[in-house]
Amino acid sequence: MAFAGKVFERIRSRRTQIGLAIRVTVAAVAAYAIATALHLLLPLWAVLTSLIVTQMSVGRSLKATRDYVLGTIGGAIYGGAIAILIPYSTEAGLLGLLVLAVAPLAFVAAINPSLNAATVTAIIVLLVPTMHHSDPMTSAIDRVSEVGVGAITGLLVSFLVLPSRAVRQIRAAAAALLELIADALTELLAGLTRGRDNDALHRIQDGIGTAMVGMNAIGAEAERERAARLSSGPDTGPLLRTVLRLRHDVVMIGRATVVPLPVEVQMRLAAPLTEVSTVIARFLRSAASALREGAGAPPIHPVHVALQHYAEAVASVRHDGLIRGQPGDTAERFFALGFSLEQMHQNLCDLDRVVGEWSEAARDKSVRVAE
Repeated sequence: MAFAGKVFERIRSRRTQIGLAIRVTVAAVAAYAIATALHLLLPLWAVLTSLIVTQMSVGRSLKATRDYVLGTIGGAIYGGAIAILIPYSTEAGLLGLLVLAVAPLAFVAAINPSLNAATVTAIIVLLVPTMHHSDPMTSAIDRVSEVGVGAITGLLVSFLVLPSRAVRQIRAAAAALLELIADALTELLAGLTRGRDNDALHRIQDGIGTAMVGMNAIGAEAERERAARLSSGPDTGPLLRTVLRLRHDVVMIGRATVVPLPVEVQMRLAAPLTEVSTVIARFLRSAASALREGAGAPPIHPVHVALQHYAEAVASVRHDGLIRGQPGDTAERFFALGFSLEQMHQNLCDLDRVVGEWSEAARDKSVRVAE
């Protein structure tokens, strides 16, 4: 039973990826069946298009479909136009047209990557007639038809077969980021007693930066779904901005903890800093769990208390003159740490509010489903 439970939990943790695999399979089979039933010249392109537009979330599928269809139509029009307006009868003529088709569209795609499909489509419109003895206009119409079938099939499958909403994915992405920030904060504050080189600091920060990029991409997909009224939920902007500011706080704290504090200051700040590290990390992890589960925001009062204790300890250190006589960079790091923790305090209050908004949205959704 324990083994079966672990297997089930492992499968459950990958349900998004499993759902994508099922959608891609259904889209490919359906696109091929429809293209064959319609007697399209190259069902292959319908299948490939369905694979391209079937993405991890509905919002990403919408963008992929829009970009691929627009690129295809543009490439078909351009490739068909130059093939009709500039007739050729030799291999050299075809090579010249190929250069004329590829160079401008490749330049456009370099400026706007969403139009990458235009170059491929123009090449197909030019070359397929030489293999199937058809005319460029027919080739262009065939290409647009094949892509249209694949795009519509893939998009419908994304909507109907185990649909995955970016709004749900952004909960998981934000929760994972908060846990990374909690781990980083614990490690960085521990460095105040032993220091840390820049390479170690970069290793701590790299994972957060990569996860931040992924979360921003999911946020754009979630807003695309909201704009199309395909999903409901709070505006993702406040959540994204709050997590980004917390990441900046961690960066500032990291810079302040590269070199350990003087021994006398360490002894005075050890207990309050340990409390701050423990309480904030616990709050961040609890907030991550609340986002995943749609539960209420965790209590933030312990964070207020811990940071108040730290502020009192800092005031005592300054009153006793332990910072006077220290090198300028040491004093600068000491005050930078206090400023960074004060900024983090404000951002944690924002996080408390944002998590509460997302929790209320989850409860409202549960009530509507029950009704």
